[in-house]
Amino acid sequence: MIKVLIVDDQTIVRAGFAALLDAQSDISVVGEAGDGREALRLVERHRPDVVVMDIRMPGMDGIEATRRIVSGPGADNVRVLVLTTFDIDEYVYEALSVGASGFLLKDATADELVSAVRVVARGDSLLAPQVTGRLIREFTRQRRSRPRPPAELSTLTARETEVLTLIAGGLSNSEIAERLVVSEHTVKTHVARVFTKLGVRDRAQAVVLAYESGVVVPGENELPRN
Repeated sequence: MIKVLIVDDQTIVRAGFAALLDAQSDISVVGEAGDGREALRLVERHRPDVVVMDIRMPGMDGIEATRRIVSGPGADNVRVLVLTTFDIDEYVYEALSVGASGFLLKDATADELVSAVRVVARGDSLLAPQVTGRLIREFTRQRRSRPRPPAELSTLTARETEVLTLIAGGLSNSEIAERLVVSEHTVKTHVARVFTKLGVRDRAQAVVLAYESGVVVPGENELPRN
């Protein structure tokens, strides 16, 4: 059972999300919060698997709440799915850079929300190329200063660097396997090693690092989709 905490300052929105998610046989809504501070308390109390987090809220906003949740006790077992009406580049970038595992607009369908919760709960990241990838590329094009590659990048093998580039291009493990002509199991092994060496916990953090460090340069590393 996937335990979910819903954080949104609008009561009717929380109720709608709760009804939708609680109707799923594998999802249980364990709490609702109206702002970031309340969310921190409920995360401590209920230890949810996924926090569905709004961005703009009174008091502590979703960005700061996400930052504290993913750096707090038991953070390795909590994933944050940012859900907002604001499809603004900076919000996406900030949410992912502080540790969110996914980003979804509130105009997503019910099926998309349920799927997103399941994706994030199993430790993957929701990086839809048509939304998150586009916005990250645009934001980094405007805001990134001179790349400062972390020393950890030098520990990657050539194949691991290639895998990191493909992850940043929005490809799934199966798509990477097809592109590199290897098994999906082999790709999973490469991905795990990349995460370990770079000290990131999921694809979202790996993508942000790839763009910030200059491993992927907008306009130069664009990947044609098969």
